[in-house]
Amino acid sequence: MSETGSRNDPYSAFNFRVEIDGGGAAGFAECSGLVTETDIVEYRNGDEDIRVRKLPGLKKFTNIVLKRGYTDSKDLWQWRKTVMDGRTERRSGAVVLLNEAREEALRWNFREGWPSKWEGPALNAKNNETAIETLEIACEDIQLA
Repeated sequence: MSETGSRNDPYSAFNFRVEIDGGGAAGFAECSGLVTETDIVEYRNGDEDIRVRKLPGLKKFTNIVLKRGYTDSKDLWQWRKTVMDGRTERRSGAVVLLNEAREEALRWNFREGWPSKWEGPALNAKNNETAIETLEIACEDIQLA
């Protein structure tokens, strides 16, 4: 006899939004860089054999990379310009994965973020692709909430 239960299907990767303090929620075509990493510190006690011990070192967070179709909004550029002008504005925010009903399923909160790189569109008169802008946000912490 087979029991029926609720399915636990994985979420689709295309259904997400990005929230940045001071800028509200924004739609992006791509988001990557939700990565945490811990350095490995190797050492060996003098009275032990040739085995190396491994300890956790500094934790690191990669840059969050956001891509979207270019619009007349200059919000991302203005935020990047504060860094270039020496008046860096650090902001917190979140990448929110939505379920099929467009309800929040998972949330990655980041803090102390600032735009370390902005890239304008690659222009080419020979194609009809959407003009894309890219923003990289350096942050000091990412937490799955």
